[in-house]
Amino acid sequence: MTISEDKSNTELHDQRLAMLEDIAKELDGNTVFPICFDIAIEIGRAMKDPSASIHQIALEVQKDPLITSKIIKLANSITYNPSGRNIVDIENAVVRLGMGTARSVALACAMDQMTRSAQLAPFETQSKNWWLHSLKCAAISRVLCKQLAPRINPDMAFLAGLVHDLGAFFMLDRAGRYSELLERPKTVEYLVAQWHDSIGTVLLDTLGLPDEIVEAVRDNDLPRPTVTQLRKLTDVIYVANLFAGGLDEINKQDLPEPFDPAELDDPQYTRLTDEMNQACAEVMNVF
Repeated sequence: MTISEDKSNTELHDQRLAMLEDIAKELDGNTVFPICFDIAIEIGRAMKDPSASIHQIALEVQKDPLITSKIIKLANSITYNPSGRNIVDIENAVVRLGMGTARSVALACAMDQMTRSAQLAPFETQSKNWWLHSLKCAAISRVLCKQLAPRINPDMAFLAGLVHDLGAFFMLDRAGRYSELLERPKTVEYLVAQWHDSIGTVLLDTLGLPDEIVEAVRDNDLPRPTVTQLRKLTDVIYVANLFAGGLDEINKQDLPEPFDPAELDDPQYTRLTDEMNQACAEVMNVF
């Protein structure tokens, strides 16, 4: 290795640390960032349409985990939820807030995201892949609840699956600010895979999502003992993440050897493969 190469590696390491330090400082603020450019545009158009129904609004909003989180957070705030009965699905959240309020919140967030699109543009492919993975995880989570965990709310599981990798989008947005990282998309890919989980947990808590969801998505990209029964929401999200392609994320964690989860060959899960695929296809068709 030459001296210049060593210096370059040192500078890159410093860039990584600077990025993570900056993220830590920002997590206490008003968090807004882009997830998918064309989706933000579609949501913005729907929010501007005064004739759009609540169901149509809900379908559009669910395309974006951040906007979904913000609307549900507001619907569960003291102002809109004096009874303390939390809502976990976007359609009921829109009903509780009222069309006007929901439209204003979503439109403001979508517009703010679009103003930041230049920062995420270099990583648009990565962003799109994370978004598709999130939708698949949400759809599969709902299937697992209905078939193997009837005591767990499928709407709660869908939401948890949708936002379980929210930290990845936040990191991609911030990576666009660093020239060294812009030149090394593969490095960013590994950096996001290794850090998005812990950052996402803090982010979801900052956004005010229910504690049950924050705990359910915690460490879902780290190997754990084989899940043979879906007792908790975290079990559902972990298994759904695997079947949605999350193994690739896990194997970017600098593990001593490749991880081979037994769940992917477990008959109780594999027998649901067709239903999982159908659920994912339906979600993708809508979104």
